[in-house]
Amino acid sequence: MTIGDNQRHWHGLPIREFPRFDEELPAELPPADSVAWRIAVDAYDSEEPWEAACARFTEAVDIARVRAIIVGAWSDADEHGPGEVIAALVGASERMPALRALFLGDIDSDECEISYIKQSCVTPLLDAFPELEEFAVRGSAGLAFPAVRHARLRSLTCETGGLPAKVVRGIAASDLPALEQLNLWLGTPEFGCDATVSDLEPFFTGARLPRLRQLALSHSGIQDEIAAAMASAPVVARLEGLDLSMGTLRDTGASALLTGQPLTHLKKFDAHHNFLSEALRTRLRESLEAAGVEVDVSADDVWEYVRDDGPA
Repeated sequence: MTIGDNQRHWHGLPIREFPRFDEELPAELPPADSVAWRIAVDAYDSEEPWEAACARFTEAVDIARVRAIIVGAWSDADEHGPGEVIAALVGASERMPALRALFLGDIDSDECEISYIKQSCVTPLLDAFPELEEFAVRGSAGLAFPAVRHARLRSLTCETGGLPAKVVRGIAASDLPALEQLNLWLGTPEFGCDATVSDLEPFFTGARLPRLRQLALSHSGIQDEIAAAMASAPVVARLEGLDLSMGTLRDTGASALLTGQPLTHLKKFDAHHNFLSEALRTRLRESLEAAGVEVDVSADDVWEYVRDDGPA
């Protein structure tokens, strides 16, 4: 999958790029808590390591007030994971008590394709920031997420071209009592996804996620199987938003949803980019929009999403 550009907002805040080492530091920076700070270096052969840029950031900004940080490119992310990046953030964690949102790997396709971004074990960041409310990571090569407990986390996002089953299982086994939004881009085996529907079962029951209200199991090559499971999944009854977009949803999966448990209580149903017949798109729209559900079943044929070369 291709990511066209970087984040523009994060945690409800406008993004401010921290100056690169060869750029002049402004005489006055915005208040530390008024923006989400993006720290990045040149994507290839950078003259400054990311951790050095972070050190400059901690000297120039009142980091005790910083609420949101976006980790942009580190040098040669297709060859090196963010181990030193994570270590730098963990090392500064005691000086950042106000941090509530962290995005690891806001790297666009010009810097490194999502499926080639090297990652690492990311749970030390959750351990180091117990007040964190929002965490996102992009890339899955080398990604590890052993089961963790975090009492405050409200939103967790993994954007990948292929999410390994061991990561799915680690998230599923985690104790996240405050989590309201879970967004997993599952991807395809070509890029490392070996997760099956059975690996997703803990999310279908929702037993370990008592506050979950927004669930996205998207960008998947097994979207029909996921849709069929969602048709009877206990968690659906308490969801406000269900996202099965960017994957290989076909008439089989959509029919299962239509004949399964009601979805009319949802505020939003998103299945944009799909392989549905026009008749099934119409049925989904009519059955849900009549109940006031916001529906997106547009079939934009964008090449970077998961493809489906099978029969209709």
